Amino acid sequence: MSLGDRPDIIGVDDASFEEFVAGSSGRLFTMAILLTGRHRAEAEDLLQDVLERAYRRWGTITRKGDPEPYVRQMLVNAAADRWRRLRYRREEPLALDSVVVPAGDQAGEAADRDVLLRALAMLPPRQRAVLVLRYFQDLSEAQTAAIMGCSIGTVKSQSSRALAKLREISAASNAGQRAGCEAAPDGRRQKGLGSHG
Repeated sequence: MSLGDRPDIIGVDDASFEEFVAGSSGRLFTMAILLTGRHRAEAEDLLQDVLERAYRRWGTITRKGDPEPYVRQMLVNAAADRWRRLRYRREEPLALDSVVVPAGDQAGEAADRDVLLRALAMLPPRQRAVLVLRYFQDLSEAQTAAIMGCSIGTVKSQSSRALAKLREISAASNAGQRAGCEAAPDGRRQKGLGSHG
């Protein structure tokens, strides 16, 4: 049996695995958070399961070169498996706050980011995965298609639908903010400038 054919043995290269986890777990956890629609507990479970499987196959994974792309693909595949198991679980509704924050304010940027992340969580899992891979991981359409096991055309159509849904949610959020601007502090609508009485 050659070295290349040797089955993985737990404990063979613990130091290299620990270095990998120390160097990449933050990025992988952020990706898991996005793939699970900001469900922290699910993201933690997802990443833990993937790292456990990676540890068991570490010898094989490292022989293929840089382990991070491989583990990232394992993460997407594990998320897809999870989606299939939980597919009938009810989606949580998006509750948009109509808080208006001045433009350029850090709180306003945080509010925009929050709306974006909540909107991302509302997308179907496959569309969410496409956006995470394309725009968060900055992968090409071909790389995204390879990871998701679909065609480039599917990546394009899923991305287009997902972006359209995000624009729709953003428009609804902006409409809610405009309505909030027109409300007086006591909750009544303010009268226009030219109104009488």
